[in-house]
Amino acid sequence: MNELLHQTYFGNTLKTWVIAFSIIILSLLLGKAVYWVFSKIVRGFTKRTKSKIDDIIVDMVEEPMVFFLISMGIWFGLKQLTLPDAFAAAVDNSFQVLVALLVGWLLSRMFDAVCQEYLVPWVEKSENDLDDQLLPILRKATKTAIWAIAIIIGLNNAGYNVGALIAGLGIGGLALAMAAKDTVSNVFGGVTVFTDQPFRINDRIKVAGYDGTVLEIGVRSTKLQTLEGRMVTIPNAKFADAPVENVSREPSRKVVLNLGLTYDTQPEKMQQAMDLLKAICESNENTEEKMTISFNGFGDFAMNIMFIYYISKGADIANTQTEINIEILRQFNDNGLEFAFPTQTLYTIKAGV
Repeated sequence: MNELLHQTYFGNTLKTWVIAFSIIILSLLLGKAVYWVFSKIVRGFTKRTKSKIDDIIVDMVEEPMVFFLISMGIWFGLKQLTLPDAFAAAVDNSFQVLVALLVGWLLSRMFDAVCQEYLVPWVEKSENDLDDQLLPILRKATKTAIWAIAIIIGLNNAGYNVGALIAGLGIGGLALAMAAKDTVSNVFGGVTVFTDQPFRINDRIKVAGYDGTVLEIGVRSTKLQTLEGRMVTIPNAKFADAPVENVSREPSRKVVLNLGLTYDTQPEKMQQAMDLLKAICESNENTEEKMTISFNGFGDFAMNIMFIYYISKGADIANTQTEINIEILRQFNDNGLEFAFPTQTLYTIKAGV
């Protein structure tokens, strides 16, 4: 039996082969045992705690840890064998890359779980739709970055020259950035809209010569429905370098009226007209207390009264203006206050007179 164990097969004794395969099989059994401990014992303990973070950690760690133990056992088992130099180097390099990938897998799973548990509910509660669209992109970009770093670290630990690879990626990334600079600027414009929140869905805004209601906020562009009912798609880069007027967030709507009375109106009647305007504004429940009333000039064909009042936020602007204007017309007519209209007086001279 002793002679059989010391017989050589492919450069290694039978005893060495048995030890190597025993280590590999034990690592498989150990991995299965660790998985059972995590799923039956550790999970039961973390479920009794109030915090969710320990459940997330256990759920995300168990599978990478099992794979690491199995990989470690396979590598250690193969190291017991006398292998050709090229094959032994390949085993070592593969193990280095595999460890880096397992760490990247672990970090990626942890990040994804935290996003799902904490960030997604927070985004769903927000009123802005842009963060709903940005979060999946940020999740994919972060996970891609984690995997890219893990691959680079693994290749570097395995002895490969990753400098040339990174330089190539840098040149390719620069070319891609130059080709897609407009898209990138629009995406950054979308991030600006998300962070600064100059407007939200259903807000009425004025930007780049357009006046309309915000229907959709995307990563690259924002859709407005203009007052004419047309759909306008505006690149988000516009919001980064152009002033945006949010009409919906005005504290109140300022209305300016210039009323012209005829030149035969007496001073007492002018004062009565201004008193009537003040009373009309104060009696309307949709207007604010502040107002400006002024006999501000003598025009070509009328004496002008400037009337400035403010419609309260949330009130129906069109209906309030209608109510004010009808009341002005009614009370001015009842009190004999005549509005002027453009007139001309022509003097003719008869010849020979």
